[in-house]
Amino acid sequence: MKIAFVSTRGIPNNYGGLEEFAEHVSVGLVKKGHEVIVYNPHNHPYGKNDFFGVRIKKKFSPEKKIGTAANFIYDYLSLKDAIREKCDVVLICGYTTASVSFYVCAFGKSKIITNIDGLEWKRAKWSPFIQWLTRWFEKIAVEKSHALVADNIGIEKYLDENFHKPSYFIPYAANVLDLNESVLQKYNLQKFSYHVMIGRLEPENNIEMILDGVAQSNSAIPCLVFANYKTKYGQFLVDKYKNCNKIIFSGWASGQDNLYQLRHFAKIYFHGHSVGGTNPSLLEAMAAGTYIAAHDNVFNKHVLGNDALYFSSADDVKNIIDGFENHFSQRPAFEKNNVEKIRTFYNWQNITNMYEKMFWEVVGKKD
Repeated sequence: MKIAFVSTRGIPNNYGGLEEFAEHVSVGLVKKGHEVIVYNPHNHPYGKNDFFGVRIKKKFSPEKKIGTAANFIYDYLSLKDAIREKCDVVLICGYTTASVSFYVCAFGKSKIITNIDGLEWKRAKWSPFIQWLTRWFEKIAVEKSHALVADNIGIEKYLDENFHKPSYFIPYAANVLDLNESVLQKYNLQKFSYHVMIGRLEPENNIEMILDGVAQSNSAIPCLVFANYKTKYGQFLVDKYKNCNKIIFSGWASGQDNLYQLRHFAKIYFHGHSVGGTNPSLLEAMAAGTYIAAHDNVFNKHVLGNDALYFSSADDVKNIIDGFENHFSQRPAFEKNNVEKIRTFYNWQNITNMYEKMFWEVVGKKD
């Protein structure tokens, strides 16, 4: 098949989960004999037109000048080109800024498959109007795509209940790496001497809930927040907790190996995401064998099952921290079970195979 990946910030990944997914699966599909194109913004730092056999095509994206709205232009140009290329499959990686282009692009023989990714309209950072607009984009994607991907059973259920539309359940994946305690020296840390949060500082990630619980706890163990805090919401958080010496905003830590070690050697890894499906950072924490406390929602519970602690309030976070010595004996079982899930199911080879199987099925269907 000839397959295109549209609506990511490009590969090789230097941004986030969807880009990590696009990188691994596109390369995996090339190894299986398919012709694959990944569309990159014109200013992506990777300068070659080939990445391990994947063809890279750059399209104009004025994001630095006009912000997120630029993605409507970038996605339209990418989708239009993928159809002109007569791709058998065009995979839309997140519908928010791509689905409106469905109205102005004749698909021809190309099959459009949309990875819904998450319930974007629930993001608290957006105004009611933007939330309404995003729900409209979601509706377009659901109605006009030839097939849908749900990366979590919770998303699959949502699509069925709200749109009566079937979807293919295919999650993301992560890699199990070797442990390397020496990485902690870069950050002047000792193993199991800190709690950690890693990810974007967004309200729907329940950052305040977690940090309020840390601040209220009786433990002196610090919680390190590895994230870009030079945003409006990030500065609000920095100011709110400036007098709490247990909360340390450490900036962003780059490199998969660094993040892997920081997760594993933490006493507790807090995961607050609540509107996505199967969150890539959660899978990375599972692969690292860390001791996870996750926000109590259907998405996280589908992935973690009984192999994590759960919270739904700042009091829950406080109690998890203060009761650490009473429940830490669970860690070996949690670690073993979560790593096993990564090795046997949430791995890139398996996910690539699932996508290939779905593509063949969709290409073979008559309109």
